[in-house]
Amino acid sequence: CLGISILTDLDSFQDVVVKIERPTYHKPFLGGFKNRMSGVEFHNAGSQTIPKKRPDKGIQLFCRETQTAFEKNKPQQTKNTTSTQMTKIGLYVSNRTDKLVSPGKYVTADEYHKRRLEAIIVLQTYFRRWHAINVVQNLREQKRLRLAWEAQEELRRKREKEEKLRRENQRRLNPKTKEDFERLYHDLQLWMQEETERINRTPTGAERKAAFCGLQEEEAQLIASIGRHKLNADEENQQKAILHFLNKCAQPKRWKAYDGKITEMDTQYTLRARELFEIYRTVCMIDIPKEERINVLLTLRHTVEEHECNLTREIMELIAREADLMSREVKECNLEGLRKRICTLFLQYIKTPEFNPGVARILKVPPDPLKLYKNVNFCRSCENYLPSTEFPVTANSRTINRCHMCCKLDNEAHRREEFLKYRLILENLRKSEADYQDDAKIVFLIQQQDLQYLIEQIWDCQSALSACNDLYDLVMVRWDKQLEWSPWNTILLTKDEADAHLKLCNLQEAYTATFIHRMNHKHIWAKSYFAQIPAMTSFLQMNDNRANAN
Repeated sequence: CLGISILTDLDSFQDVVVKIERPTYHKPFLGGFKNRMSGVEFHNAGSQTIPKKRPDKGIQLFCRETQTAFEKNKPQQTKNTTSTQMTKIGLYVSNRTDKLVSPGKYVTADEYHKRRLEAIIVLQTYFRRWHAINVVQNLREQKRLRLAWEAQEELRRKREKEEKLRRENQRRLNPKTKEDFERLYHDLQLWMQEETERINRTPTGAERKAAFCGLQEEEAQLIASIGRHKLNADEENQQKAILHFLNKCAQPKRWKAYDGKITEMDTQYTLRARELFEIYRTVCMIDIPKEERINVLLTLRHTVEEHECNLTREIMELIAREADLMSREVKECNLEGLRKRICTLFLQYIKTPEFNPGVARILKVPPDPLKLYKNVNFCRSCENYLPSTEFPVTANSRTINRCHMCCKLDNEAHRREEFLKYRLILENLRKSEADYQDDAKIVFLIQQQDLQYLIEQIWDCQSALSACNDLYDLVMVRWDKQLEWSPWNTILLTKDEADAHLKLCNLQEAYTATFIHRMNHKHIWAKSYFAQIPAMTSFLQMNDNRANAN
């Protein structure tokens, strides 16, 4: 409350009590001005009547006022008053700008429609001409692109063939892998067959026997040459395998997180393995200065003297011997044998789990001898006990006879076959089936020997469409791409034919009835052969049930 004095008369005042209500809301800023002389700010006043409160009816009410405006567009033409003026007495109007309008020839409805039809025919003629020109240009452009693509594909095939021949010649001259030596023995067998056929065409007698003796001597020389190449390749591959083994031990632990990122972590075992790996690489180096070699030997000595055993004592003795010989200015060529012994013993030191704990998870021979009794089989040829992974097991085999090494030696001595082409077909088949992501199983049960029988006996080592017999250019794909691959749901084609086959939607429309009948015959033949395999029985039953349901 506030007391205010009000002047009632000339000399009398009356006190009046004024009640001021504080607003419950913040007064908005409505503008104003500022006195530049005094700096006082004046704001525009605003007043708002307090809204009347609605009586509480005990229930919650919602009210929304709406106003809908209907709009309508209507064109209007305003009136325009005009007037005309004619010539009359006292007024002359010029007629120079007047036009004389006379009626033309009357046109009937039939004549009108006939004239429109003729105009339409002319328009259609020009449009069809324009459309035909565009179609011909498009066909000509497509033909040009097709010919250019065929020329590029032909050039690509030619280059691939030349590159393939160059690689094969390089592999024959410098064989490195097991497949290279298989190729050499296979070529040797082909050469022997050609020479034998040539000698058999000569007359019988001493000349023929001498030719066979000379052929046998040449074969022995070639086998000895291949053996020398094999020893050199084995030595080089052994060093690469050792470095790969040590590098694998030194790799950090890796795992994939939920967001797809790879996390790496080094443990004390991986750090120890990495340290030993670096020392082994420096010890194996050749043609390094004398001072660096002495530093390497000192580092090696400090590393192995941490453990006291016969192996470490022998390594330290060899280190001291090499240092003594180097101080006596012994030639490098006379120290090669000693340095190889040091590398061999240090590698044995690295492979010992007591000195390098990280190697225990990679060693093929487990530290515990009792584990060797599991999954061990007896080879009837070399009479050795080997792990089950060293034996080739076909899908229909019931016993284990010979190991991989014995089969390899038997092949080199007698048949001299080349299995690389079958391995490549099987690898491509398994890779393509894994891309389908439909949980294919049969393709991983099939082994190399089973695929070899399927290709040689059932498909005659040639494409079902073009009869191409180059197995390096052939692949196996699904006959019906909606079903899982199996020996009774496959077809042997070239790579280009396989790409075109997998794009087909309806096999009955794409191929003739004779070709489909021939494919069904091969599928029945494959099913009858692989039905003897116990592991295939369940898949055959599933296939029959699916066929009956369809």
